[in-house]
Amino acid sequence: MVLNYIWIGFFLVGMIVAVIQCFLGDYTVFEKIVAGTFKMSHFAVMGIALPLTGVMTLWLGLLNIGEKAGAVRFLSKIIGPFFSKLFPEIPKDHPVNGQLLMNFSANMLGLDNAATPMGLKAMNSLQELNPNKEEASNAQIMFLALNTSGLTLIPIMIMGQRSELGASDPTDILIPLILTTFTSTLAAILFVGIKQRLNLLNPVVISWILGICAFIGLVMWGMSELSPENIRVVSKLASNFLLFSIIICFIVAALIKKVNAYEAFIEGAKSGFETSIKVIPYLVGMLVAIGVFNESGAMKYITCGLKSMFEVFSINTDFVDALKVAIMKPLSGTGARSLMIDTMKNFGADSFPGRLSCLFQGAADTTFYVIALYFGSVGIKKTRYAVTAGLFADIVGVIAAIFIAYYFFK
Repeated sequence: MVLNYIWIGFFLVGMIVAVIQCFLGDYTVFEKIVAGTFKMSHFAVMGIALPLTGVMTLWLGLLNIGEKAGAVRFLSKIIGPFFSKLFPEIPKDHPVNGQLLMNFSANMLGLDNAATPMGLKAMNSLQELNPNKEEASNAQIMFLALNTSGLTLIPIMIMGQRSELGASDPTDILIPLILTTFTSTLAAILFVGIKQRLNLLNPVVISWILGICAFIGLVMWGMSELSPENIRVVSKLASNFLLFSIIICFIVAALIKKVNAYEAFIEGAKSGFETSIKVIPYLVGMLVAIGVFNESGAMKYITCGLKSMFEVFSINTDFVDALKVAIMKPLSGTGARSLMIDTMKNFGADSFPGRLSCLFQGAADTTFYVIALYFGSVGIKKTRYAVTAGLFADIVGVIAAIFIAYYFFK
């Protein structure tokens, strides 16, 4: 129901703003909106769903090898005690724990191509445990909230784009970005945990969170000792080495367990195409609505309105020049990335808005896209408070990014 109102809202707001634009003399606005609907529907299929098919086929095949060989279950036993507190509905030794761990790990390393198939596989496993197939379970909501919070340790893409745009130190946003995205992730855990009445003060939860904090601190310390070029080299090497190691571990485990790895791969890979086709209607529906909102010019009015409001209260408005990235990020990752690049081009990669736009880009994930993709893949119609949890984490991430940017770069 929430997604229904949001979906309709995008169209209605787009229509209202377009009419205002017409009265102001922009007679091409409806032409842009209609062209945008065709563009976004084409992008949903040709830019996302079909390219995802090959990746889905590969990784669902590999994950099936890992499950048949017991590697995923081994990971489940390691992470089970912690996940049993965040996901009490999931049995401690259930394979989905391992799938969740791999999805979160891939997201933290910025490995989007691997993270999405792993996430879809995890969502499918959670759906099997879900007693009400049309309504999101508590575990699915927690999973979605953690995904939309976008915890990232190595923002390779952002650092690369800063380098291309002439930043004196492309990696100077690394520590602020890790702090920002970690804050949004904690916000997601707290929001969903309180909503589901979880015992987040449990010693197991606290020790794991402290351990993650220590690991993040260690990564930050290690990265700070390297030159910008070496950071990018080490980041790419570590990420790809870990990813390839997972593949090798699954295959070796299959040899040890005497599992026919090739047959297991084919069996798992068959579902890749089916899943990719299943999500197309959900992606087209959401992305077209977002396209109408964007092409109408609504973003410009929101940004100008916020700037005027902050000026009335005599609040420093330096951050407003980058705020369009924060507003766009829950709607479109590609759109937010384009706005980030545009901000760095206009103000400079080393400017305050330029750096802050990078923090906004890395602070969270594309909430509406993630929800449409993951819930659409298993046919969830009632999202309950999943959208609210995702947007809450986004807002906390935006606020944290602003304060952290002022602390580090002002």
